Amino acid sequence: MDASRKFELITRNLQEVMEEAQLKEILDKRDLKVYLGTAPTGRVHIGYLIPFTKFADFLEAGCEVTILLADLHAFLDSQKTPWELLDARTLYYEQVIKETLKAMKVDITKLKFVRGTDYQLSREFCLDVYRFASITTVNEGIKAGADVVKQSENPRLAPVLYPLLQSLDEEYLKVDAQFGGNDQRKIFVMAHEYLPKLGYKKRIHLMNPMLPGLTGGKMSASDPSSKIDLLDTSEAIKKKLNGAFCPEGVIEGNGVLTFIKYVLFPYLERINQSFNVERPDKFGGNVSFANYTELENVFVEKKIHPMDLKNSIAKYLIQILAPVRTAFESQEYSANLEKAYSNEK
Repeated sequence: MDASRKFELITRNLQEVMEEAQLKEILDKRDLKVYLGTAPTGRVHIGYLIPFTKFADFLEAGCEVTILLADLHAFLDSQKTPWELLDARTLYYEQVIKETLKAMKVDITKLKFVRGTDYQLSREFCLDVYRFASITTVNEGIKAGADVVKQSENPRLAPVLYPLLQSLDEEYLKVDAQFGGNDQRKIFVMAHEYLPKLGYKKRIHLMNPMLPGLTGGKMSASDPSSKIDLLDTSEAIKKKLNGAFCPEGVIEGNGVLTFIKYVLFPYLERINQSFNVERPDKFGGNVSFANYTELENVFVEKKIHPMDLKNSIAKYLIQILAPVRTAFESQEYSANLEKAYSNEK
């Protein structure tokens, strides 16, 4: 695969690329090394399927892909995950990510998982945190984490340190690029500005769009009505999608269309299928779409009803997630999941 095709795969469906020239320069010489960090806090929901979809692109483009299970970050973020639950939740994240990627037809044989505490407690990393803290103000730390960590009027120091550790992860994982949602942008900007001051190179930052919540606004792990859990039953998936925000003919803020564009079409492309909408003959009969643009145009013209889209998504999502639910029926997975979220009953 030539460098231009690799660039196309790596950047498609991204919202923003910082240091695009650097990305092209690397691809002209070798494969890209990229990572995504995820803090094991709340249970994983369908919003994660957007970055999971990009893993397929990265791997196809020959990238070395690392998933950082950022356990220490989960504790620093206002103790969203208590220290005693870190191991169980980190294991759950690794299990559910692997099973979901396999269900999405992504080859995970070359995917690497790393835990933050494997290196973030080392002498060298801790010294770099102190060096970083010596040149950063509290307000800069708060601003950088504003869209990621829990905010309060009188924050503890732990959430303020969160963006510093995330910035240093780029150096300690020895990657060329960090990938994440556009809610991470302020942390990416901090890393971009401060790593050179610490004697380290700037990295490339790749940002995917965020999936809006089912009820409109941001999808949140703390709001069950705004999200679909990857282990939800078929009935729960249908019920939540039936109530999803999807005004007829409206594109802006429409989480249903966003999911179709960034998750379903790439998935269907991998298995060589079109997006099919089933509906009674009196409403126009079944219809298929080869690409998202075609679907969006028909939706804007109000020639396809939101409920038809919701029913179609439900069918595909149930199909994709069925193997994941089956995997978590095993004693090993279910016992760890029970332990990981025992404090949320």
